[in-house]
Amino acid sequence: MPPRPSWYARSGKRLLDVVVAAPALLLALPVLAVLALLLARQNGGPWLFRQPRPGLHGRLFTFYKLQTMTEQRNAQGQLLPDAERLPRLGRWVRATSLDELPQLWNVLRGDLSLVGPRPLLAQYLPLYSPEQARRHEVRPGITGWAQINGRNALSWEQKFAYDLWYVEHLSFPLDMRILLRTVGRVLGAHDIAAPGQATMEAFRGTPPSTSTDLPS
Repeated sequence: MPPRPSWYARSGKRLLDVVVAAPALLLALPVLAVLALLLARQNGGPWLFRQPRPGLHGRLFTFYKLQTMTEQRNAQGQLLPDAERLPRLGRWVRATSLDELPQLWNVLRGDLSLVGPRPLLAQYLPLYSPEQARRHEVRPGITGWAQINGRNALSWEQKFAYDLWYVEHLSFPLDMRILLRTVGRVLGAHDIAAPGQATMEAFRGTPPSTSTDLPS
């Protein structure tokens, strides 16, 4: 029988999310308004990115982000590569993590937590191993253990190992440590993309023979 979750995991974490996210969103509204106008001009219309993502227990929710990439297409109507659709403004917004600000609304709604495994694409759900799928035992987060330990510079296997470690060690001191270190990572604009790419490469499943030791 699994151990009973701590009070923090059952109630305290949600309380922390609301207490922090509510004033943070109010303070962020002027910044969001300016960025919305600039990005709408850059993109020729849309400034808010919406997408279904898996949350707690794999349930889908609408994930919000500032839209940093344009919808530019080639002569055949296909979207251009990510690097060609990421103008200077979008690159700066992403590097400063300001594109994540709308997720404070997701936190207030209960879709996200401040800290947890990052919500990934719904199409990845059938590709997870049973161990990797355990990342959905907790609410996904705006930041997480993987984000402060390499973010998009990590391989998918390393990222999932960090996620599982977090699920098994969730606590108030750990969340505070992650939040404080996140500030430093954001200010330093570390590991925004995978090496040589504008964004993280797609997850295509883990070969059965692949194993990654859990971080400590």
